[in-house]
Amino acid sequence: MSNDNDNADTDCAQERFESLQEIVQKARTVLTKEKWDSLVGGAETETTIKRNRLAIETLVFKPRVLRDVRNVDLSVEQFNQRLRLPVFLAPTGPLNLFEAGGGATAAQAAQHFGVPHMLSSGCTPIEQVAATAPSALRLAQLYVRGDDTFVQEYIRRTITSGCAAICLTVDSPVLARRDRDIANRYRMSGLQSSRDHTYQAGLSWRIVQMIKSEYDLPLILKGIVTAEDACIAADLGVDWIYVSNHGGRQLDHGRGTLEVLPEVVAAASGKARIMIDGGFCRGSDIVKAMAMGADLVGLGRMQCYAIAAGGESTIVRMLEILEDEIYRTMALLGVSTFSELDSSYISPATPVLKPGILSAFPLNDWNTAQ
Repeated sequence: MSNDNDNADTDCAQERFESLQEIVQKARTVLTKEKWDSLVGGAETETTIKRNRLAIETLVFKPRVLRDVRNVDLSVEQFNQRLRLPVFLAPTGPLNLFEAGGGATAAQAAQHFGVPHMLSSGCTPIEQVAATAPSALRLAQLYVRGDDTFVQEYIRRTITSGCAAICLTVDSPVLARRDRDIANRYRMSGLQSSRDHTYQAGLSWRIVQMIKSEYDLPLILKGIVTAEDACIAADLGVDWIYVSNHGGRQLDHGRGTLEVLPEVVAAASGKARIMIDGGFCRGSDIVKAMAMGADLVGLGRMQCYAIAAGGESTIVRMLEILEDEIYRTMALLGVSTFSELDSSYISPATPVLKPGILSAFPLNDWNTAQ
Protein backbone atom coordinates (compact mmCIF):
# COMPACT_ATOMS: atom_id res chain seq x y z
CA MET A 1 0.00 0.00 0.00
CA SER A 2 1.43 3.40 -0.97
CA ASN A 3 1.86 6.35 1.38
CA ASP A 4 -0.65 8.34 -0.69
CA ASN A 5 -3.24 5.62 -0.17
CA ASP A 6 -2.40 5.46 3.53
CA ASN A 7 -2.97 9.19 3.87
CA ALA A 8 -6.19 9.04 1.87
CA ASP A 9 -7.55 6.23 4.03
CA THR A 10 -6.64 8.10 7.22
CA ASP A 11 -8.27 11.30 5.97
CA CYS A 12 -11.39 9.32 5.12
CA ALA A 13 -11.49 7.81 8.62
CA GLN A 14 -11.11 11.29 10.12
CA GLU A 15 -14.11 12.47 8.14
CA ARG A 16 -16.22 9.46 9.09
CA PHE A 17 -15.45 9.22 12.81
CA GLU A 18 -15.44 12.10 15.26
CA SER A 19 -15.87 10.02 18.43
CA LEU A 20 -15.01 6.58 19.73
CA GLN A 21 -18.71 5.90 20.13
CA GLU A 22 -19.22 6.28 16.38
CA ILE A 23 -16.55 3.65 15.75
CA VAL A 24 -18.22 1.21 18.13
CA GLN A 25 -21.61 1.87 16.52
CA LYS A 26 -20.17 1.22 13.05
CA ALA A 27 -18.69 -2.09 14.20
CA ARG A 28 -22.06 -3.11 15.55
CA THR A 29 -23.73 -2.45 12.20
CA VAL A 30 -21.20 -4.34 10.06
CA LEU A 31 -20.69 -7.43 12.21
CA THR A 32 -23.05 -10.39 12.18
CA LYS A 33 -24.96 -11.09 15.38
CA GLU A 34 -22.74 -14.09 16.08
CA LYS A 35 -19.52 -12.11 15.70
CA TRP A 36 -20.85 -9.11 17.65
CA ASP A 37 -22.04 -11.30 20.52
CA SER A 38 -18.72 -13.12 20.60
CA LEU A 39 -16.85 -9.81 20.69
CA VAL A 40 -18.84 -8.16 23.48
CA GLY A 41 -19.56 -11.35 25.43
CA GLY A 42 -17.73 -13.07 28.24
CA ALA A 43 -17.80 -16.09 30.52
CA GLU A 44 -21.09 -17.39 31.89
CA THR A 45 -22.87 -14.52 33.75
CA GLU A 46 -20.40 -11.94 32.37
CA THR A 47 -19.89 -10.59 35.88
CA THR A 48 -16.16 -10.12 35.36
CA ILE A 49 -16.81 -7.91 32.32
CA LYS A 50 -19.04 -5.69 34.41
CA ARG A 51 -16.53 -5.59 37.26
CA ASN A 52 -13.84 -4.42 34.85
CA ARG A 53 -15.93 -1.38 34.03
CA LEU A 54 -17.10 -1.00 37.64
CA ALA A 55 -13.49 -0.82 38.84
CA ILE A 56 -12.82 1.98 36.35
CA GLU A 57 -16.02 3.88 37.04
CA THR A 58 -15.61 3.63 40.83
CA LEU A 59 -12.62 5.98 40.64
CA VAL A 60 -12.99 9.74 40.16
CA PHE A 61 -10.43 12.47 39.55
CA LYS A 62 -9.03 15.06 41.96
CA PRO A 63 -7.78 17.82 39.64
CA ARG A 64 -5.25 20.50 40.54
CA VAL A 65 -5.57 24.02 39.15
CA LEU A 66 -3.30 26.94 38.28
CA ARG A 67 -0.75 24.61 36.71
CA ASP A 68 0.96 25.48 33.45
CA VAL A 69 -0.36 22.89 31.00
CA ARG A 70 0.47 24.63 27.74
CA ASN A 71 2.81 21.78 26.83
CA VAL A 72 1.35 18.38 27.69
CA ASP A 73 3.61 15.48 26.69
CA LEU A 74 1.76 12.18 26.38
CA SER A 75 4.75 10.14 25.25
CA VAL A 76 6.55 7.51 27.34
CA GLU A 77 9.66 5.42 26.85
CA GLN A 78 9.30 1.64 26.99
CA PHE A 79 11.20 -1.20 25.29
CA ASN A 80 13.95 1.36 24.54
CA GLN A 81 11.62 3.31 22.29
CA ARG A 82 9.68 6.54 22.63
CA LEU A 83 5.97 5.74 22.34
CA ARG A 84 3.39 8.31 21.32
CA LEU A 85 1.00 7.11 24.05
CA PRO A 86 1.31 4.68 27.00
CA VAL A 87 -1.00 2.19 25.28
CA PHE A 88 -0.56 -0.95 23.19
CA LEU A 89 -2.79 -3.03 20.97
CA ALA A 90 -3.48 -6.07 23.14
CA PRO A 91 -3.29 -9.66 21.83
CA THR A 92 -6.64 -10.59 20.31
CA GLY A 93 -6.75 -13.99 18.63
CA PRO A 94 -9.64 -13.75 16.16
CA LEU A 95 -8.81 -10.39 14.52
CA ASN A 96 -9.10 -12.03 11.11
CA LEU A 97 -12.79 -12.65 11.87
CA PHE A 98 -13.34 -8.90 11.82
CA GLU A 99 -10.98 -7.93 8.97
CA ALA A 100 -9.07 -10.09 6.50
CA GLY A 101 -5.61 -8.75 7.35
CA GLY A 102 -5.99 -9.58 11.03
CA GLY A 103 -2.82 -9.11 13.05
CA ALA A 104 -0.90 -7.68 10.11
CA THR A 105 -3.46 -4.90 9.72
CA ALA A 106 -3.32 -4.08 13.43
CA ALA A 107 0.49 -4.05 13.39
CA GLN A 108 0.48 -1.66 10.43
CA ALA A 109 -1.82 0.68 12.35
CA ALA A 110 0.42 0.50 15.42
CA GLN A 111 3.45 1.23 13.24
CA HIS A 112 1.69 4.19 11.61
CA PHE A 113 0.62 5.73 14.92
CA GLY A 114 3.60 4.87 17.11
CA VAL A 115 2.47 2.40 19.79
CA PRO A 116 3.31 -1.29 20.38
CA HIS A 117 1.35 -4.16 18.91
CA MET A 118 1.16 -7.50 20.70
CA LEU A 119 0.34 -10.39 18.38
CA SER A 120 -1.63 -13.37 19.66
CA SER A 121 -0.20 -16.73 18.65
CA GLY A 122 -3.79 -17.63 17.68
CA CYS A 123 -3.82 -14.87 15.07
CA THR A 124 -1.83 -14.06 11.91
CA PRO A 125 1.54 -15.85 11.54
CA ILE A 126 4.29 -13.86 13.20
CA GLU A 127 6.48 -13.88 10.08
CA GLN A 128 3.70 -12.33 8.00
CA VAL A 129 3.23 -9.55 10.54
CA ALA A 130 6.98 -8.88 10.63
CA ALA A 131 7.07 -8.56 6.85
CA THR A 132 4.02 -6.30 6.75
CA ALA A 133 5.01 -3.97 9.60
CA PRO A 134 8.81 -4.25 9.85
CA SER A 135 9.35 -1.07 11.86
CA ALA A 136 6.49 -1.57 14.32
CA LEU A 137 7.31 -2.24 17.97
CA ARG A 138 6.10 -5.83 17.95
CA LEU A 139 5.51 -8.07 20.98
CA ALA A 140 4.58 -11.75 20.66
CA GLN A 141 2.03 -13.53 22.86
CA LEU A 142 2.12 -17.31 23.26
CA TYR A 143 -0.50 -19.95 24.02
CA VAL A 144 1.38 -23.16 24.74
CA ARG A 145 0.13 -25.92 22.43
CA GLY A 146 3.07 -28.30 22.80
CA ASP A 147 6.03 -29.35 24.91
CA ASP A 148 9.21 -27.41 25.71
CA THR A 149 10.37 -27.81 22.12
CA PHE A 150 7.19 -26.11 20.93
CA VAL A 151 7.85 -23.18 23.29
CA GLN A 152 11.50 -22.92 22.26
CA GLU A 153 10.61 -22.96 18.58
CA TYR A 154 8.04 -20.19 18.99
CA ILE A 155 10.50 -18.06 20.92
CA ARG A 156 13.07 -18.67 18.16
CA ARG A 157 10.53 -17.44 15.62
CA THR A 158 9.81 -14.46 17.86
CA ILE A 159 13.48 -13.50 17.99
CA THR A 160 14.01 -14.09 14.26
CA SER A 161 10.98 -11.91 13.52
CA GLY A 162 12.43 -9.04 15.52
CA CYS A 163 9.95 -8.92 18.37
CA ALA A 164 10.89 -6.87 21.42
CA ALA A 165 9.46 -9.32 23.99
CA ILE A 166 7.66 -12.63 24.46
CA CYS A 167 4.41 -12.76 26.43
CA LEU A 168 3.25 -16.01 28.04
CA THR A 169 -0.48 -16.20 28.81
CA VAL A 170 -0.96 -17.93 32.16
CA ASP A 171 -4.67 -17.58 32.97
CA SER A 172 -6.13 -20.00 30.43
CA PRO A 173 -5.60 -23.63 31.50
CA VAL A 174 -9.05 -24.38 30.07
CA LEU A 175 -11.46 -22.44 27.90
CA ALA A 176 -14.37 -20.91 29.81
CA ARG A 177 -18.00 -21.45 28.84
CA ARG A 178 -19.21 -18.40 26.93
CA ASP A 179 -22.98 -18.51 26.88
CA ARG A 180 -23.46 -16.12 23.98
CA ASP A 181 -21.34 -18.31 21.72
CA ILE A 182 -23.14 -21.42 22.98
CA ALA A 183 -26.59 -19.87 22.40
CA ASN A 184 -25.57 -18.86 18.86
CA ARG A 185 -23.91 -22.25 18.25
CA TYR A 186 -20.88 -20.18 17.26
CA ARG A 187 -17.49 -21.87 17.15
CA MET A 188 -14.31 -19.95 16.52
CA SER A 189 -11.71 -22.10 14.80
CA GLY A 190 -8.99 -23.45 17.08
CA LEU A 191 -10.59 -22.45 20.36
CA GLN A 192 -12.96 -25.28 21.18
CA SER A 193 -10.76 -28.35 21.45
CA SER A 194 -9.90 -29.40 24.99
CA ARG A 195 -6.94 -31.28 23.55
CA ASP A 196 -5.47 -27.95 22.43
CA HIS A 197 -5.37 -26.87 26.06
CA THR A 198 -3.54 -29.92 27.42
CA TYR A 199 -0.18 -28.19 27.51
CA GLN A 200 -1.64 -24.85 28.59
CA ALA A 201 -3.29 -26.67 31.52
CA GLY A 202 0.07 -28.15 32.47
CA LEU A 203 1.92 -24.84 32.77
CA SER A 204 3.81 -24.15 35.98
CA TRP A 205 6.47 -21.75 37.21
CA ARG A 206 8.99 -24.18 35.74
CA ILE A 207 8.30 -22.86 32.24
CA VAL A 208 8.95 -19.31 33.43
CA GLN A 209 12.28 -20.37 34.89
CA MET A 210 13.18 -22.18 31.66
CA ILE A 211 12.44 -19.14 29.48
CA LYS A 212 14.33 -16.77 31.80
CA SER A 213 17.37 -19.07 31.93
CA GLU A 214 17.60 -19.72 28.18
CA TYR A 215 16.69 -16.39 26.58
CA ASP A 216 17.64 -12.72 26.97
CA LEU A 217 14.36 -11.63 25.40
CA PRO A 218 12.19 -9.70 27.92
CA LEU A 219 9.44 -11.92 29.36
CA ILE A 220 5.88 -10.78 30.00
CA LEU A 221 3.40 -12.87 32.03
CA LYS A 222 -0.22 -12.19 31.07
CA GLY A 223 -3.01 -13.03 33.49
CA ILE A 224 -1.57 -12.07 36.89
CA VAL A 225 -4.35 -10.83 39.20
CA THR A 226 -3.01 -11.36 42.73
CA ALA A 227 -0.19 -9.98 44.84
CA GLU A 228 0.96 -13.52 45.59
CA ASP A 229 1.59 -14.40 41.94
CA ALA A 230 3.07 -10.96 41.26
CA CYS A 231 5.62 -11.57 44.02
CA ILE A 232 6.66 -14.93 42.56
CA ALA A 233 6.92 -13.46 39.06
CA ALA A 234 9.03 -10.53 40.21
CA ASP A 235 11.33 -12.79 42.24
CA LEU A 236 11.88 -15.00 39.16
CA GLY A 237 13.00 -12.00 37.14
CA VAL A 238 9.91 -11.58 34.97
CA ASP A 239 10.34 -8.26 33.16
CA TRP A 240 6.68 -7.30 32.77
CA ILE A 241 3.64 -8.36 34.82
CA TYR A 242 0.52 -8.12 32.70
CA VAL A 243 -2.60 -7.62 34.85
CA SER A 244 -5.45 -9.18 32.90
CA ASN A 245 -8.56 -11.30 33.38
CA HIS A 246 -8.91 -11.96 29.65
CA GLY A 247 -11.47 -9.19 29.32
CA GLY A 248 -13.90 -11.18 31.45
CA ARG A 249 -13.81 -14.07 29.00
CA GLN A 250 -12.22 -16.68 31.27
CA LEU A 251 -12.98 -16.88 35.03
CA ASP A 252 -16.46 -15.62 35.87
CA HIS A 253 -16.90 -13.59 39.08
CA GLY A 254 -13.38 -12.20 38.95
CA ARG A 255 -12.25 -8.82 40.22
CA GLY A 256 -11.92 -5.86 37.89
CA THR A 257 -8.34 -5.41 36.78
CA LEU A 258 -8.09 -1.79 37.93
CA GLU A 259 -9.15 -2.96 41.40
CA VAL A 260 -6.33 -5.52 41.31
CA LEU A 261 -3.69 -3.12 40.00
CA PRO A 262 -2.54 -1.43 43.25
CA GLU A 263 -1.76 -4.71 45.02
CA VAL A 264 0.16 -6.01 42.00
CA VAL A 265 2.17 -2.79 41.74
CA ALA A 266 3.02 -3.00 45.44
CA ALA A 267 3.97 -6.68 45.20
CA ALA A 268 6.21 -6.09 42.17
CA SER A 269 8.18 -3.57 44.25
CA GLY A 270 9.71 -2.01 41.18
CA LYS A 271 11.30 -5.29 40.06
CA ALA A 272 8.95 -5.60 37.08
CA ARG A 273 7.03 -3.14 34.97
CA ILE A 274 3.26 -3.33 34.78
CA MET A 275 0.86 -3.78 31.86
CA ILE A 276 -2.89 -3.91 32.26
CA ASP A 277 -6.02 -4.45 30.17
CA GLY A 278 -9.66 -5.10 30.96
CA GLY A 279 -12.38 -2.71 29.85
CA PHE A 280 -10.16 0.29 29.06
CA CYS A 281 -11.64 2.24 26.17
CA ARG A 282 -11.66 5.99 26.95
CA GLY A 283 -8.85 8.45 27.50
CA SER A 284 -9.90 8.94 31.11
CA ASP A 285 -9.64 5.16 31.62
CA ILE A 286 -6.02 5.22 30.47
CA VAL A 287 -5.17 8.13 32.77
CA LYS A 288 -6.71 6.36 35.77
CA ALA A 289 -4.62 3.24 35.13
CA MET A 290 -1.44 5.29 34.79
CA ALA A 291 -2.22 7.17 38.01
CA MET A 292 -2.60 3.83 39.81
CA GLY A 293 0.81 2.57 38.72
CA ALA A 294 0.50 1.01 35.26
CA ASP A 295 3.28 1.52 32.72
CA LEU A 296 1.27 0.53 29.65
CA VAL A 297 -2.46 -0.01 29.05
CA GLY A 298 -3.79 -2.56 26.55
CA LEU A 299 -6.67 -2.04 24.14
CA GLY A 300 -8.44 -5.27 23.26
CA ARG A 301 -12.07 -4.83 22.30
CA MET A 302 -11.47 -1.22 21.18
CA GLN A 303 -8.97 -2.58 18.69
CA CYS A 304 -11.58 -5.08 17.46
CA TYR A 305 -14.30 -2.44 17.12
CA ALA A 306 -11.95 -0.26 15.09
CA ILE A 307 -10.64 -2.97 12.77
CA ALA A 308 -14.20 -4.13 12.10
CA ALA A 309 -15.38 -0.56 11.47
CA GLY A 310 -12.73 0.24 8.89
CA GLY A 311 -9.46 -1.64 9.10
CA GLU A 312 -6.06 -0.02 9.56
CA SER A 313 -7.14 3.59 9.04
CA THR A 314 -9.89 3.29 11.64
CA ILE A 315 -7.52 1.78 14.22
CA VAL A 316 -5.29 4.80 13.64
CA ARG A 317 -8.32 7.09 13.94
CA MET A 318 -9.35 5.36 17.17
CA LEU A 319 -5.89 6.03 18.60
CA GLU A 320 -6.02 9.67 17.47
CA ILE A 321 -9.34 10.22 19.24
CA LEU A 322 -8.06 8.42 22.31
CA GLU A 323 -4.97 10.64 22.25
CA ASP A 324 -7.17 13.74 22.25
CA GLU A 325 -9.20 12.40 25.18
CA ILE A 326 -6.03 11.63 27.15
CA TYR A 327 -4.60 15.08 26.39
CA ARG A 328 -7.72 16.87 27.59
CA THR A 329 -7.94 14.72 30.74
CA MET A 330 -4.29 15.38 31.61
CA ALA A 331 -4.59 19.13 31.04
CA LEU A 332 -7.77 19.35 33.09
CA LEU A 333 -6.06 17.42 35.89
CA GLY A 334 -3.23 19.95 35.89
CA VAL A 335 -0.41 17.62 34.82
CA SER A 336 1.90 17.89 31.83
CA THR A 337 3.57 14.46 31.86
CA PHE A 338 2.73 10.99 33.13
CA SER A 339 5.68 11.21 35.52
CA GLU A 340 3.75 13.89 37.44
CA LEU A 341 0.71 11.65 37.78
CA ASP A 342 0.09 9.49 40.87
CA SER A 343 -2.72 8.17 43.04
CA SER A 344 -3.19 11.57 44.71
CA TYR A 345 -5.17 12.54 41.59
CA ILE A 346 -7.64 9.68 42.14
CA SER A 347 -10.35 9.05 44.73
CA PRO A 348 -12.97 6.30 45.20
CA ALA A 349 -16.61 7.23 44.62
CA THR A 350 -20.01 5.71 43.88
CA PRO A 351 -20.45 5.05 40.14
CA VAL A 352 -23.20 6.91 38.33
CA LEU A 353 -23.36 4.51 35.37
CA LYS A 354 -24.57 0.94 35.37
CA PRO A 355 -21.40 -0.99 34.52
CA GLY A 356 -21.33 -3.01 31.34
CA ILE A 357 -19.22 -3.75 28.30
CA LEU A 358 -20.54 -0.62 26.54
CA SER A 359 -21.26 1.66 29.51
CA ALA A 360 -18.44 3.99 28.42
CA PHE A 361 -20.53 4.89 25.35
CA PRO A 362 -23.88 6.12 26.75
CA LEU A 363 -25.25 8.20 23.87
CA ASN A 364 -26.91 5.29 22.07
CA ASP A 365 -29.36 2.74 23.38
CA TRP A 366 -27.15 -0.31 23.75
CA ASN A 367 -29.77 -2.51 25.41
CA THR A 368 -30.01 -4.82 22.43
CA ALA A 369 -26.24 -4.84 21.98
CA GLN A 370 -25.20 -6.17 25.37
